[in-house]
Amino acid sequence: MQNNNTPNNTPDKSNLQRRRPTSVTRSRFGYAKNNIQKNNTNETKNTNNTKSTVIKIALRCLAVLMTFVAAIVITLYCALGMLCTNRVSKEEKAKGNISEILYITVPTFLETGQFKFIPSLYLSADAIQSIVDKNKMEDMDADVDENLINIGSDGQKGYLDIDMTVDPKDKENSENNDSQAIEIHEVSGATYYGTMMVVKDPSRVSLATIYPWRAEGVTLDKLVKDNGGIAGINGGLYNSYNNTGGSPYGVVVSNGEIQYNKPQQWPGLVLIGLTENNILQIIDVSKMNAAQVEALVKERKIRDAVTFQDEASDANNHFVQLIINGEERQMNGMGSGLNPRTAIGQRADGTILMFVTDGRGKNGHLGASASDLIEVMKNFGAVNAANLDGGSSSCMYYEDRFLMDSVTFYNSNSSWKLPAGFIVK
Repeated sequence: MQNNNTPNNTPDKSNLQRRRPTSVTRSRFGYAKNNIQKNNTNETKNTNNTKSTVIKIALRCLAVLMTFVAAIVITLYCALGMLCTNRVSKEEKAKGNISEILYITVPTFLETGQFKFIPSLYLSADAIQSIVDKNKMEDMDADVDENLINIGSDGQKGYLDIDMTVDPKDKENSENNDSQAIEIHEVSGATYYGTMMVVKDPSRVSLATIYPWRAEGVTLDKLVKDNGGIAGINGGLYNSYNNTGGSPYGVVVSNGEIQYNKPQQWPGLVLIGLTENNILQIIDVSKMNAAQVEALVKERKIRDAVTFQDEASDANNHFVQLIINGEERQMNGMGSGLNPRTAIGQRADGTILMFVTDGRGKNGHLGASASDLIEVMKNFGAVNAANLDGGSSSCMYYEDRFLMDSVTFYNSNSSWKLPAGFIVK
C-alpha cells in the first residue's frame, strides 16, 4: 500500500521556513547596497561640483589679478615712456636735438643699481650715449697735491648761505677743544635736502668693515657701534643685490690692510681714502692690476680706502672726482642725473667733510646732481672732494640716530646692509 506521506510527495515545511528568511535577507541587503552606491555617487558628484566651482572662482580671481597687473605694467610703461621718449618735432629730431627732460631722466636711471635698463626700452644705444655725452663730466686726471693740505692750520672755511644747525654738544666741545669738534649742518637745494658733517680732526675718520666677507652685511648703525665709533656714512661700491651687502667691489683698505683687491672688477674704478698722514687721496686705479695696487698702497701709505666708479656710457653714469687741488671738475649740463648722494672732502686745514642727500621721492625730492655736490663742497671749503656710492645706499649716522636714512621705504629710519663705511671715533 502506497504511503501518501513520503518525502517525494509532501514538502518539508521547516525547510521552507528556513529558506524564506534567507531570501528576504538577501533582498534587503541588495536594497541597502544600492542605496549606498547611490549615495556615494551623489557625494562624488557633489565633490566634483564643489571642486569645479572652486576652480572657476580661482580662475576668475587669477584673471582679475592678471588684468590688474597688466594694467599697472601698461600704465608704468606709458608713464616711463613720457620720461624717456624724445618728444620733439621731426624737424628738431633731424637736427639731432633732444628733449630737455632726457638730460635728467636718462642719466638718473643709468646711475641706479636696478633700473639701468629702462632707457634702453625707449631709446637706442646711440641715442643714450649721445645724451650722456652732452651731460657728462670732463675727465680729471690730476693727482692730489698733499702740500695744499696743512693739518691744524687755519684752512678756508667757506659756508653756503643756508640753514645750518650745530649740535649743542659739539658747540661745547668746540669751545673746550676745537680740534675735536663735530659740526652738523643742514643743507637744502632746489631738488634735495642734505646733511653735512664736519670733522675737524681727520685722524678720527677711518674705514670700518665686516671683514672677513660673508653673505650679508650690517646696517650703518651697527657698523659704527661695533667698531667703537659715534658717527659714519656709507662707503664705496659693493654687492647690493637683494640688500645682502656682504661683499665689496674693487679695492678695500682698512687700517693699512688690503682686505679686497680687484681693481679690474668694474670699469673706471677710482680709489678714495686717507693716508697715514690723514690726507684724503683720490686715485684712478682702473688700469692697475692687484700687484700694482699693493705697491700703491704701500708707497702712498694708504690706511683706509674704498673704490667707486667713474664711467659715462650707455650702460652706466657714475662719477668720482669733484674737486682736485681746489679746481672744480668741468662738465656739460648738470654732469649727471638727480639721485641721493654721498660725498667726502677735505679742507686745507685737514678738516673732513661728509655730505649726504636724499632723493628718489624722499621728502618730495628728486636728489642732487654732480654740480650740486661741487657747489656744496666748494662752499664748505673743500680743496679735494669725491663722490661715493649713492642711491639707496646713501646714509649718515650720528650719536644713536640716523641723520640721513635710506630712501627705500622699507628701510626707513635705517640703512641698507653694508660691507664697509667711513666712521668717526
